Amino acid sequence: MILWLNPATGLSGDMLLGALLDLGAPLDEVRAAVSATGLTHWKLDAERVDVDGIRATRARVDVADEATERRAAELVQRVRAASPPAVAALAARAVTAVAEVEAALHGADPAEVHLHELGGLDTVVDTVGVAAALRALDVTEVHSAPVGVGSGEVRTRHGVLPVPAPATMALLTGARVRGIDVTGETVTPTGAALLKAAGAEYGPMPAMRPRRTGYGAGTKRFPGRPNVLQAVLGEADAAPDGDELVQLETNLDDVTGELLGHLVARLLDEGALDAWVVPAVMKKGRPAHVAHVLCRPADTGRLRELLFAETGTLGVRDRRVHRTALPRTATTVDVGGHPVRVKRGPHGAKAEYEDLKAAARALGLPLREVAARALRPGP
Repeated sequence: MILWLNPATGLSGDMLLGALLDLGAPLDEVRAAVSATGLTHWKLDAERVDVDGIRATRARVDVADEATERRAAELVQRVRAASPPAVAALAARAVTAVAEVEAALHGADPAEVHLHELGGLDTVVDTVGVAAALRALDVTEVHSAPVGVGSGEVRTRHGVLPVPAPATMALLTGARVRGIDVTGETVTPTGAALLKAAGAEYGPMPAMRPRRTGYGAGTKRFPGRPNVLQAVLGEADAAPDGDELVQLETNLDDVTGELLGHLVARLLDEGALDAWVVPAVMKKGRPAHVAHVLCRPADTGRLRELLFAETGTLGVRDRRVHRTALPRTATTVDVGGHPVRVKRGPHGAKAEYEDLKAAARALGLPLREVAARALRPGP
């Protein structure tokens, strides 16, 4: 399912959780994921409220926790205990993102940095709750309209800071934002971190078939502007004879062949549908390579970050592409007592290279002979 968010008046962790509950995420399932962290003395309820004429759901989080600051590593350890693992992973990415920007701002180690306003255990409920709700709704892609940010100042433990606060602004790097006529904080670090962790893509509503619409209520009130987060859940509206994918690419003129081989393998391991490298000649006759990645829209943000991290490149291009994929079947055949996977399509067949290599080594035969046997019609 595709989730599209319209944070016209901003975004917070509890607003996002409320919107997902309003869309139908089962409250009991969300509570169960939080309970798996071992957190005690907490409550999560969903309250139907009226916000300037709009019916919305407010996620009410109550935690018996007097500490307002603690090491980020403690929170990361806590959310990683959530269940199932996919929920824990998303929640951990969100808390880790907060820790990393706070560490950068204060010149500290992310593992040792202390979170102040976000150090409370309610952050565990917000991050794990949102992750569990996304999973319960079977969300595979998250898209968002530009996030509405206010102006003015906010008082923090470090004193009076401009709005958006430095940590929030750092977490919104790469997102699309727009200023709105509201004085005060409209976006919280938790809200921004959750969108980052979910790999949100920013832009207009994607091609989809809407199935449900929900609204998450914020606690603040702004004159003439309902403080709600609109969320739309729908099914992908794929082209009738194919699907819409994203192709990433970047030019590389300062990496080794070993790194390129590692890069392709790593991208495929991390969920890319395909990855390849093409030789190129750049300015001044410099030899180079162009790394390409084909992926699903939901994986774009994560694989883009992997390209940056592995290659050190300063820019990655992306574009939507349409793929027409023919039907195929996968079978396993026996070659001399060794299993070899074979993929068959309407116009041909191909054996899995790694299986051919293993069988050829074990049988002491040329690889091409093993391949011929694997593709030989059966009796």
